[in-house]
Order: sequence, then C-alpha cells, then structure tokens
Amino acid sequence: MFPTFEIFGKEIGMYGVMTIIGAAFCVLVGYFLIKKFGITWMDMALVMIAALIGILVVSHIVYGISNIPKLAAIIQNIGKLTFIQFITLLGECFGGMVFYGGFIGGALGVIVYCKKIDKSLNTNEFLDIYAVLIPLFHTFGRIGCFLGGCCYGIESDFGFTVHNNTLNPLINDVNRFPVQLVEAGCNVLIFLALLYLFKKNIMKDKLIYVYMLIYPVVRFSLEFLRGDTYRGIFFGLSTSQWISIILFVFSITMLIVKRNKKPKKTTDAAA
Repeated sequence: MFPTFEIFGKEIGMYGVMTIIGAAFCVLVGYFLIKKFGITWMDMALVMIAALIGILVVSHIVYGISNIPKLAAIIQNIGKLTFIQFITLLGECFGGMVFYGGFIGGALGVIVYCKKIDKSLNTNEFLDIYAVLIPLFHTFGRIGCFLGGCCYGIESDFGFTVHNNTLNPLINDVNRFPVQLVEAGCNVLIFLALLYLFKKNIMKDKLIYVYMLIYPVVRFSLEFLRGDTYRGIFFGLSTSQWISIILFVFSITMLIVKRNKKPKKTTDAAA
C-alpha cells in the first residue's frame, strides 16, 4: 500500500489524490451526460455543489451514528469532562465519513436544490446523472482506501501484508484480503451497467433506484470480508449492512409505486 508521498516537503495522502482524480473523471463523464438533457454547465455545477454539501454533512452524521456506544459513554461522563475534552471526543465520534451517508446526503442535496431552490430543473434527470456518476467516483475512492489502508479486509492467506503504515497501524504485519479493490471492481461494473441504461433510455427516471438495488447487494456481501469492525456491529450485522437492507427495500417499494402510478391525464386545450 502507498498511503502518502512527499512533494516539496509536504506529505500528501493518496486517498485525497484518488478523490480528486475521481472527481475529475466525474466532471469529464458528466460533461457528456448533461448534453442528453440540454442541461447547462452552470446548473450542473450548482446542483453538484448542493450534492457536495449533503455528502459532507450526512456522511459525518452517519459516522457518528455508527459510534453510538462512544456517544453514550460521552453523555454518561459529560459532567466529568472539560469543554475541550468534550469537543475533542465529539469530534472523534463524528470525524469520519461513511459512504452510505454521503450517498444519501448527496441525493438529498440534489432533490432539495431542484425542488426548493430552482424548481425549473428536472429532479429525475439530475438523479439519473447522479446515479451514473456515484459508482464511478466510488471506484477511485475505494482505490484510495486500499492505498491508504482504511476499510481494510479480514485476515486472509490471499491478499497483502503492510509493515509501515503510520496512518493506520492496525493493518501492519497482518495479511489482509483486498476487499477495497474487489469493491472498486464491482463499482466499475455498476457504472458501466448504469451508463448503458442511461444511453439507451432504459429505466429512465429510475436509475437511482436501480443503483440502490445493485450496490446494496454488493455491499452487504462484501461486508463479511471487512476487518474494520469498529464501524459498528448491531445484531450480527454492520451498520452498512443494515443500511443496505433499508435502501434495497426502499428501492423495490419505489419502483413498484412508480410502475403502478397512473400517468396524469392531459386536457385538450381546443375542446
């Protein structure tokens, strides 16, 4: 693994680098996607800013939820803590980011912007684009996880052994399954599948639900190969597995609702 590199005397994290590369690819692919709907770059940029705000906020909130035992301990001992200690511990509980939280927050950002801020925009069109770009961005994010040493896999005969990872010493000297790379590969396939559906107008206005049918199954399965159990285990399943179940059921429900929804009747203006 290759967590950091040095340039001009400054240490640069590879996760951040891969995030930037992923964002650049999303901008490039997004340029071609918006042409289909005649969306302007300005509108796309503003919607993506709204999505980014949602991603940052909700991903941290969900990370905090996964640390409920720590939060409970802080609340129980709040009288014994100084203000600085309280803020520091609270920052540790909410300091990380959870992908699912980011995904949900980004979708909410798109919906809020299109429905509340600029009602002239078509929410479903932007959600279709969002659904295509998310697995593309996630691919580079998971490669960044592998290089940085986070979201690591279980101990396994097959995999990689790291010896000098200072960012995450938990993975040192233990051969671990490269679950991050497997998930990155799955995300590539999901991206290609959704891109095909997008170009062929298949499942139009429903691609976000298609994504929530496919990825949760992948994520639920791969969670059994994750070794970072500190993210929270409830009733034998991880936080992400519970969210996977919820999103999968929600997606099926929404697809059924949309399928059974009767089209609005149009009135004849000449009548």
